[in-house]
Amino acid sequence: MKKLTDEELMLEVSQGNLDAMAHLFERYNKRLYNFYFQMVRDKSVCEDMTQTVFYKVIRYRASYKGGQFVSWIFKIARNEFSDYYQNSKKTNRNADVELLANRSEDNIINKSEDVAHLYEALKSLNDKEKELIVLHRFQGMKYHTIADIVGSSEGAVKVKIHRIIKKLKTVYFKTI
Repeated sequence: MKKLTDEELMLEVSQGNLDAMAHLFERYNKRLYNFYFQMVRDKSVCEDMTQTVFYKVIRYRASYKGGQFVSWIFKIARNEFSDYYQNSKKTNRNADVELLANRSEDNIINKSEDVAHLYEALKSLNDKEKELIVLHRFQGMKYHTIADIVGSSEGAVKVKIHRIIKKLKTVYFKTI
């Protein structure tokens, strides 16, 4: 039996074959979870958002019109993160920041110095910058795929990522 591409599997899902969804889940579950974990660093929130993405893939399967599946699912993931971020801002944002700061301090103590400095540098990024770095460096996505996800041109994404990396280097070397 031929191994189907993500796009072929999603077309089957969009036509009602929900068994094909299991294959997509296996391929993307960890990638989505890792994407969220780099952004939020809270396991339960990451699990919830990952589950919600797959729920939305099934719910909105009829809206899939072909094209790169990875771009489509990460657009859903990005929108889910945006919803989470907006809701967390509204509901007790200060407590979340304090909890994350305490958790971050504990993590830094337990990690090697280099990793701790890198983590501090990553914390200096705003959410949009962090998202681009996570998609490019941690998820290994190409510029054109990221551009499709964020709704920008490939050139603009390249420039932004280059500037973010430059910013990270500056912050990283200040903390050493």
